[in-house]
Amino acid sequence: MSADTLLIGAVAYHERVVPIWEVFREYFNAQGIAVDYVLYSNYERQVEALLSGRIDIGWNTNTAYVRARHESGRPVRILGMRDVDSDWATLVVTRKGQGVEKVSDLSGKRLALGSRDSGHAAILPLYYLAKEGLNPSAGELIRFDTDMGKHGDTGDSELKVLRAVADGKADAGAVGAPIWASLKNKADPLIQGLEVQWRSEDYYHCNFTCLDSPEQGPLSRWSEALLAMDYNDPGLRNAMDLEGVKKWLPGDENGYATLAQAMADQGYLG
Repeated sequence: MSADTLLIGAVAYHERVVPIWEVFREYFNAQGIAVDYVLYSNYERQVEALLSGRIDIGWNTNTAYVRARHESGRPVRILGMRDVDSDWATLVVTRKGQGVEKVSDLSGKRLALGSRDSGHAAILPLYYLAKEGLNPSAGELIRFDTDMGKHGDTGDSELKVLRAVADGKADAGAVGAPIWASLKNKADPLIQGLEVQWRSEDYYHCNFTCLDSPEQGPLSRWSEALLAMDYNDPGLRNAMDLEGVKKWLPGDENGYATLAQAMADQGYLG
């Protein structure tokens, strides 16, 4: 850790990432916490940087967090997460009138999945559906491995999943609940002929991760300032909207237990 500046890592999955972090950097500096940020093209590089000490904090997906925790060799700490990250869920969608009433009806069908490094659109769907008694490999898995390394952040693979279902190229598809809600709120024509057939239990998504160490004072002050961000502050509101957060929450590693098990079962943790 730098003696005077905390370095935050974030993945540049969209052009809005820079405006967000320019505002956030100014906010932390105004709180007397010197902060800078560095952008990475993928989460694997960011996890490597965190574990090697090149950055102090990683703004990680749930998949990146689980990998960092597994590979660190020492405890990691969650400094905060968005309100929307505390109740994430995976949906399985089908075409309306398709006659799919329960998960077992998907046996032998074509299931579309998002990028294979996406916890919500690939790893967890396979895990949850297996727990429901469905063997997805008994049918055809159609994978849309777009934007690999970004863990589904761009949403591109989920849009391809929904298009495949809508066009009849897949019988069902797995997506994150937030992208479905966003399209539904906009009355997007893409999903007008689709319906949610199944919803998973809730789980945690992104968080700010750091390595646990005796020198935690600056990181604790940073976490306190993060949790104190006020959505009603006009200087912060636009950046918080871009980040999709209205309130920052403390994290709990127990919210990642299911994903950790799914990643272990599917060979993502070596």
